[in-house]
Amino acid sequence: MKLIRITILALSVLLALPMVAQKRKRVAPKAKPVPVIEEPQEDPRITNMREMTQQILIIDSIVTSKEQFLASIRLSSESGRLMPTSSFFKNQKEGCLYINEMGNKVYFSQPEDSLQQLFTSDKLGNEWSRPQRLIGISEGLNETSYPFMLSDGVTFYFAGKGEESIGGYDIFVTRYDSRSGSFLKPENIGMPFNSEANDYMYAIDETNRIGYFATDRRQPEGMVCIYIFVPSDTRKTYDSSLYTEEQIRHLADISSIADTWADGVERQAALDRIKSKYADVERNRKEDGTNREASSIKFHSKEAQSLYQRLLRVQNELDKVNTTLNMLRQKYRKAGAAERNQIKSEILQLEDEALQLNASSKQLDKAARNAEINGKNN
Repeated sequence: MKLIRITILALSVLLALPMVAQKRKRVAPKAKPVPVIEEPQEDPRITNMREMTQQILIIDSIVTSKEQFLASIRLSSESGRLMPTSSFFKNQKEGCLYINEMGNKVYFSQPEDSLQQLFTSDKLGNEWSRPQRLIGISEGLNETSYPFMLSDGVTFYFAGKGEESIGGYDIFVTRYDSRSGSFLKPENIGMPFNSEANDYMYAIDETNRIGYFATDRRQPEGMVCIYIFVPSDTRKTYDSSLYTEEQIRHLADISSIADTWADGVERQAALDRIKSKYADVERNRKEDGTNREASSIKFHSKEAQSLYQRLLRVQNELDKVNTTLNMLRQKYRKAGAAERNQIKSEILQLEDEALQLNASSKQLDKAARNAEINGKNN
């Protein structure tokens, strides 16, 4: 009997031990979840566009004020003219205008419901027709401006803003369908012309094979950079087997224009075309870099020589006006309200003068060119 009691007591002790152990066992605290930081995903359109970056040669660049940048795009007379809409129609409506070589058709932007939209007008006799809104270019875009038409009268470039753009304004190309009287759906021309910044203007001087486009990427407020490039008939992209992903990214962003020069031969040829719009004419500057001389240039026509000398004087005067304008605009930003009124009046006066000088420069340019061609043929 005593043995049975001892056995029962031992079993009771053994059964109690796990329960004590469970009471003493400490539950380890749960580990706090590690926060997952998601990397921001790039817009797939930007990625695809970068992979298809067009291979171009950028000759040079000019940084200027947004208000004045159209005057820095100097097209040959055969390529038409660019100017503010308000200067052509003599109104206060903001916008950009392109007039063709013949001077009988304009494409321009002006506000409509507070957004810039594109219109066209034709010269009928001595009057301009009622502006008509361009048809077919607004799909996916709620704002359009900065027009330019090639000499074929079909290929049309402009800047648009909306769901089809990757930043603010992007540059688009479309073509005019004469049968329907409207434009085809515009296409984004891609990189390096476009970026996540505002890309404004695309214009081609077909006579001299020189292209221009403007952008505010990496620029302070109120300034734009005009890139001067060599246009090509076909679109060639960078070969991914020859360029790394990082190199293509830099080329798409235009990190350095020197990266596009290759051996420099084509760039030098383009620079020569810019410096001289005449077959046998070279432009020389005096040591101060502002005044030009024509005394050492050989002309076949005395009339061309006279016209060219007048052209140089006009261009020198235009350079001075633009320099003064830039100074006044900088001064205007820092001036008080009272002083701004006086500066504004001076700016407006000089802007009109600059437009007149620019128009005279274009006319003299064309006249001198024609006179020289006639002199060579006689």
